[in-house]
Amino acid sequence: MEPISYFQAIVLGALQGIAEPFPISSLGHAVIAPSLFGWDIHQNDDFFLSFLVATHCATALVLFAFFWEDWKRILSGLGRSLRGRADASDDDARLAWVIVVGTIPAGILGLALEHKLRTLFASPTSAALFLILNGLLLLLFERFRRRPPRPGDYEGDGDARISQMPLRQALAVGAAQAAALIPGISRSGVTMGGGLLTGLSNEDSARYAFLLATPIIGAAGVLKLPDLLGSAGDGVRGQALVGAIAAAVTTYVAVKFLLRFFETNRLTPFGVYCVLAGVVCTLIFAL
Repeated sequence: MEPISYFQAIVLGALQGIAEPFPISSLGHAVIAPSLFGWDIHQNDDFFLSFLVATHCATALVLFAFFWEDWKRILSGLGRSLRGRADASDDDARLAWVIVVGTIPAGILGLALEHKLRTLFASPTSAALFLILNGLLLLLFERFRRRPPRPGDYEGDGDARISQMPLRQALAVGAAQAAALIPGISRSGVTMGGGLLTGLSNEDSARYAFLLATPIIGAAGVLKLPDLLGSAGDGVRGQALVGAIAAAVTTYVAVKFLLRFFETNRLTPFGVYCVLAGVVCTLIFAL
């Protein structure tokens, strides 16, 4: 029998594409879903980790393509800064450093802690409990945000507003993203929450989360790509391709939806969802 069926690949890929941009933890859902459906798939199975590599790479590629115009300006700004040609008014250069500073600690801590945290919190019950915690964090982020939403928050140049985030805050958000290695804690949720605490709007916080996630998810996928091409990928490469396509489609739809949603809405619905889903799943796994 195939370790993952093509139907399972479509479901898991689509779920990854939705849950990665949404602040609801894609890894948590990837751990919980197979147990809920009664599938013989576990987070630490080599073939499943290889499968997830493909879906993560697809998500990163879609995010990069979606914000292609932004990335051209950001990379140009970074180049000007490195050559000493950027001044204090260069928003693109400053935004580049906000992303770099946020990426470095997440990358270092990810390499150092990924295996330990994945092994320690690999059970569906743990993922469900941390999903509850993730929901509570989202509600707290909204409660303690620096300022309430204002009419027209989403109008104008969002990148210019994001570039004003203090670098020390970007560093803190990057370090906090290490918590997303625990199934149930959302990378985008932590990033959006950090944006709210610095005074960004929900839409700008979401935009920052997507920009920051792109190099982190992409780098992690590329580093693990040899696993998919090696023996761990035997029997799942076709399913990984199908799952990646499903993830790409749902990632695009999710990002497009969220950028519009956060123009006038908050993290609150996602916080409520995580708490309720986590409680229900915990009860199911306890029975």
